[in-house]
Amino acid sequence: MLKIGIVGLPNVGKSTLFNALTKKNVPAENYPFCTIDPSVGIVPVPDERLMKLSVISKSKKTIPAVVEFVDIAGLVKGASEGAGLGNKFLSHIREVDAIIEVVRIFEDKDMIHVHDKVDPLFDIEVINFELEQGGIKKPTLYVLNTSALAENVKPARTTDVVQSGGKDFVAKLPGPHIEVDPIFGTGLDNLIKASYDLLNLITFFTTGEDESRAWTTLRGATAPFAGRSIHTDFQQKFIRAEVVSYEQLVEAGSFAKAREKGWVRTEGKEYIVKDGDVIEFLV
Repeated sequence: MLKIGIVGLPNVGKSTLFNALTKKNVPAENYPFCTIDPSVGIVPVPDERLMKLSVISKSKKTIPAVVEFVDIAGLVKGASEGAGLGNKFLSHIREVDAIIEVVRIFEDKDMIHVHDKVDPLFDIEVINFELEQGGIKKPTLYVLNTSALAENVKPARTTDVVQSGGKDFVAKLPGPHIEVDPIFGTGLDNLIKASYDLLNLITFFTTGEDESRAWTTLRGATAPFAGRSIHTDFQQKFIRAEVVSYEQLVEAGSFAKAREKGWVRTEGKEYIVKDGDVIEFLV
C-alpha cells in the first residue's frame, strides 16, 4: 500500500486537507500542534476504469487501489534538533513512501502564521532544511493551499503570491506542485494521481465475477513483479499471464469476446506491465 505523509508548518491546512481526503474528522483548530499523534486515513484511488470493468464482469465486489495518508503534526524551525516535538514528528515521516508538503499561499489576518507572514518560498526552505537535517530525502509533492477556514480570506492563487516569490514563483518551487482547495474539495483527485506520478506508479486490473480490483505497481515492472502486489506466489511461481488492454476489453464487452478477437495475449516473465492492463496470472 502506498503511504504518503502530509507535512508542513503549523496552520497551513494540513489537517484540513487530510479531512477532505479521508472525510475523517481530525482537529484543524487555529493553533500549532493540534495534531499531536499522526492520524491515518485510507483513501481509494479514483479510477473510472475499475467501475466499468466491474459492470462488464458483473462482479460481486469492486475493490479500488488505496493510498494511506498520514497527517503529521506541524514542523517548525529547529524540529531536527527537537523543537516542537520535532524528533517525534520526523520519525513518522521516515515511515512514508512520499511526502506531500502543504504550502500556505492564502492571506488571512484571523489565521495566525507561525512566522507572522505568508512567504511560501521561505516556508518551503524551513521545512526542507529540517527534513534534510533529519536525514529525510524521499520524493515530495508541493501542495499549494489556496483556501482557509475563515470567511474573510483574500482570494488566492499562485498569481497572488508572486510578490513574495518573484515573478517566477512557480519556477522557484523545488519540485512538482499542484494547487488544491481543501475547503471546497477541488484538486483532490488530481493530488492522488500526481502522487502516483511522483513515485512512478501505474495501475493494472484483475476482473471476474467474484471481484474487479485495481492494483498498484512500479512503471516498468515485469509481470511477475507486478503479480507480487497480489500475492508473493504470483512472482515466485509465475508461469505466464493472460493480458488485454482496458480499452480493448471494454470494446469487446467481455474477456471471452476479447479472446475470440485475438486481443488477449499470452505473456511471459519478461513482459512489462502497462497502465490499464487487465491481467489473469497463471501459476
